Amino acid sequence: MVKVLSIIVSYNFEHWLHKCIGSILNSTVPTDVMVIDNNSNDNTIHIIEEQYPSVQLVRNKVNLGFGQANNIALCKAAEMGYDYVFLVNQDAWIKEDCIEQLLKIYASDIGIVSPIHKDGTGKNIDKGFKEYIQHFRVEDNLKVVKFVNAAFWLIPVGVIKRVGYFSPIFYHYGEDKDFANRINFHGLKIVFVDDAIAFHDRQNRPFNRQAYLKSEFVYFLTEYCNINYSGFKAFLMSIVASVKKMMLSAFKGKFIYAKAYFIIIFKLLLMTPKVIKTRYLNKKTYPKMVQ
Repeated sequence: MVKVLSIIVSYNFEHWLHKCIGSILNSTVPTDVMVIDNNSNDNTIHIIEEQYPSVQLVRNKVNLGFGQANNIALCKAAEMGYDYVFLVNQDAWIKEDCIEQLLKIYASDIGIVSPIHKDGTGKNIDKGFKEYIQHFRVEDNLKVVKFVNAAFWLIPVGVIKRVGYFSPIFYHYGEDKDFANRINFHGLKIVFVDDAIAFHDRQNRPFNRQAYLKSEFVYFLTEYCNINYSGFKAFLMSIVASVKKMMLSAFKGKFIYAKAYFIIIFKLLLMTPKVIKTRYLNKKTYPKMVQ
């Protein structure tokens, strides 16, 4: 029997806690559960301690963000001899046979396996997921994509040991895209499985200009760090592309957006030394650590 560690990074998790943890504990494949809590100020900690004694709980004193909190659990998974980690968003849950179906897909060149993401109603495919998989290709009867978001990722621990952990340059958002870029760079595949179903409860999020501009900054940062590009192309795809968006916004009279893109460009340029370091580290492999 393979050993699977399901990992949830939580922050004010109370609203989804029972549905999320409950679905994992009801999995047809037994899995240990670890919650890395990013200093919640609701009843998350109390509920887990009182009602889910089997869950391994790590309490951070500060909010470390998604990637760095996950890294704590990924490191523990490697040290404790797990075969797979299953990353699950806190606002999400799975069908009971989801992990079982994911585990049926195995090949030495697979880095990430994802289920189908439905929205929280269960009636529709998650909008973001639908966009990510629209250009899938079929290889060896597997549906392969360049990227799928980390709401549900099954990853062999050996892949973590080879590719490394989430990059610290990303705080919240972007770390999954950067990790997927590294999976592709190292010749591994990202696949999704039609028979595995999970649910991501984010369909009612309204448009927010601040959130949109944050996502724009994160996108351009992932492009800057993308090791599948040369350094010159990465600069074009991030800095130059941001300049074009700034100029287009100004031309259309959208000066609030033009100003926002100027700030994005300035922040990206300031981060150039960190980006160079990240690109260097992301190209490394760790063969001595591979099982």
